[in-house]
Amino acid sequence: MKRIGLISDTHGYLDEDVLTHFKECDEIWHAGDVGDAGIIEKLSDFKPLRAVSGNIDGQSVRSLVPEDQRFEMEGMKIWITHIGGYPPRYNKMVKPVLRRDIPDVFVCGHSHILRVMRDPALSNLLYLNPGAAGREGFHRMRTLLRFTLDVGKVRNMEVIELGLRGSIP
Repeated sequence: MKRIGLISDTHGYLDEDVLTHFKECDEIWHAGDVGDAGIIEKLSDFKPLRAVSGNIDGQSVRSLVPEDQRFEMEGMKIWITHIGGYPPRYNKMVKPVLRRDIPDVFVCGHSHILRVMRDPALSNLLYLNPGAAGREGFHRMRTLLRFTLDVGKVRNMEVIELGLRGSIP
């Protein structure tokens, strides 16, 4: 059993409350648009980290993390990428790869829109987008996801609200 903290679109800002919310997690996953290499360092010093770069990330972040992460955990195939679209409107670069090798869990960022949904057209894969945790973008509420992977099952899915984007000092 692995407890996962999922974050995306920090855009160079890491709320200290993230560390509190992810304190009991075994790993943190960051779905891109990190914005500052210091965030990668801070998160990876705190917990094991799997992260991908996003479209706003410069060389300092790209030198630390890949564009995609594909791995298996707790009997599940996971794919993390930044710009993936969402069911059924997947990114045109992602769609053929998804059809060829369907993961159990597909994690994306980019949209700043929190979404947790199944795609019955692709073997009922679980699509996760934690929304945006940073202060850049159009989102109103800064959000995270926290859940457990347990022998082929995703359990205890939680949405964590960090507060309104405009309320950051």
